[in-house]
Amino acid sequence: MAVYNLLRDGAVHIVFGGNRYNVKVTPDLSFNQTFAEEAYSVKTLHDQTKMFQGTSITKANPADFNFAVHLTKEKDESIVLDLLTDYESNSGGEQLKSFDIYFVTAESTFKVEGCILTDGEFTMNKSEPLTLTVNGKGKKLTRVGNASFSIPGNLQSPSATRTPVRALLDVEVGGSDVTNLVTATLSVQNNINWTPYETLQNSLSVTDASNAMYPTSYTINDRVVSGNITQFLTSDNSSTFQTFNTNTSVAVKTLDSGSTFFNANLSNCMFTKRTEANEIFTQTFDYRLVTSPADLGSIITY
Repeated sequence: MAVYNLLRDGAVHIVFGGNRYNVKVTPDLSFNQTFAEEAYSVKTLHDQTKMFQGTSITKANPADFNFAVHLTKEKDESIVLDLLTDYESNSGGEQLKSFDIYFVTAESTFKVEGCILTDGEFTMNKSEPLTLTVNGKGKKLTRVGNASFSIPGNLQSPSATRTPVRALLDVEVGGSDVTNLVTATLSVQNNINWTPYETLQNSLSVTDASNAMYPTSYTINDRVVSGNITQFLTSDNSSTFQTFNTNTSVAVKTLDSGSTFFNANLSNCMFTKRTEANEIFTQTFDYRLVTSPADLGSIITY
């Protein structure tokens, strides 16, 4: 009887720096890789009946994956934040940390090698767990074995408990508290380009997926830290209706038992404010970091 791969039975392992981390993810998980097809005409002057195009497949597009984690009190998920925000220690601020990721089911073990995280979003809705959702790209997706495949790396022992934290928000703009809060978000985008990796010589030797041309390296175009803060429009804050600022501070925090749990302390930001006329009127700060910090991981912490 065939054994199926079920998402609910899956596990995610990140291998970085010789260590292996069993990351507990939500059911919002996916991964895939596609091949690039080039169609060409086979109709000739002497044979006009060949209406269907031929095809050539010699290279793969970058692999894609995404998953979400709850940021817990035990902070076992800190490796995900580290990979999203920090540079390689020897790159001079030009390369993100690269890692391998394994998806294990009851039937198979899949590997995406040479991965980087291209973007992540922190969701801070009141009375809901603080969540980080990340998207990433990698060089090559393969099935490396069955469920018993031995994943490399020194397994880091997880905590005995997992305690998600509800997002009790504490937000400041320009040093002043934002009152009547509804929700807040924060995102990090690492905009990259893959270095061209297709050559005529290599394309001529491609016979199947095993020797196709896969991505090898990338460059970072820019990084964007941005988000929004939504508050109810009341008599307490209507004096700041429809405003903007090009140089101010934004601090987005969540509290746990009165202490700061998650902290994004952005010192130089711009924002514009917009209003939405719902049943209860709201206004939203759309903000973006406009400076280039040397270490993004030191200003977004938990």
